[in-house]
Order: sequence, then structure tokens, then C-alpha cells
Amino acid sequence: MQLTRFTDLGLRVVMRLAVAPGGGGLTTSQVADELSIPYTHTAKVVARLSELGMVEARRGRGGGLSITDAARRTSVGWLTRALEGDGEVVTCEGDTPCPLRNACRLRTALRRAQDAFYDSLDGITVAELTSPPTSQTLLTLSPTVVAGPVAT
Repeated sequence: MQLTRFTDLGLRVVMRLAVAPGGGGLTTSQVADELSIPYTHTAKVVARLSELGMVEARRGRGGGLSITDAARRTSVGWLTRALEGDGEVVTCEGDTPCPLRNACRLRTALRRAQDAFYDSLDGITVAELTSPPTSQTLLTLSPTVVAGPVAT
């Protein structure tokens, strides 16, 4: 299984917020810098995590991002499914449908494999995922410069 970049970033953001003192208080910009993610990607991920009830985003003075209590108890499998979506591993339909689609067992086998992948993550919560030694590493991240376009 290969996850989309969006899912990877979403999991990293949740992990970072899970170990933040007090559960958050970091800005989207700080999280982006610490995780070496472009700000625009981070903002999109945070918006989706907020929709899912995993992250609270507060604006203004004293604002910032914080992880919700529900997020700490959430299984990594559920969160991965929610971020990844329910798409097929292979595309059998579409503009040029696969000629084997009506008599092929591959699609079913891949769906079972995908389900097994997610099921293997269901037994792990975000809190467990961010326990030591991971938590210490996440807390020592320092902002990095994410390269952008070069002016000519």
C-alpha cells in the first residue's frame, strides 16, 4: 500500500500536535516549518483534520492549533481511511475501462489487501503512536526552511 502525500502529512501533523505541551498552541506556520511541509499543504491538511474533529484551529490572539481529546483516542486505521478516502487501489472503469474487469480477480484481491492494511492500523491509537521514543523526537524538531521558487 502506498498512501497519498496528503494522508502522510495529515498523520505527521496529528502526531506533532499530540506531543505539543498542552495539546497545541502551535500555528500552522510553525507546524509546517517543523515538519518541513509547505505552508499551503499544511493549511489544507489542517482544514481537513478540523472537519474530521481531530484538530481545533483558533484564530487571533492566543490562537493556534490543538489536537482534540477524540483525536488522541482515534485509531490510526480510522484516521488513515478518513484522510485517504475510499477509492479503489486500481481503476477498472473510466475513459478506457480494463477489458478484464468482468472476469478478473485482481480487483477483489487488492481490495482485501487494502482492508487488511487498514485493519492492521486499527489497533493503534494516535496516543500510542506518539509515545516514547517518538514523542521525544517530535519535541526536538526545529524549524527548517522549505525551499520555494527561486526568483530569477
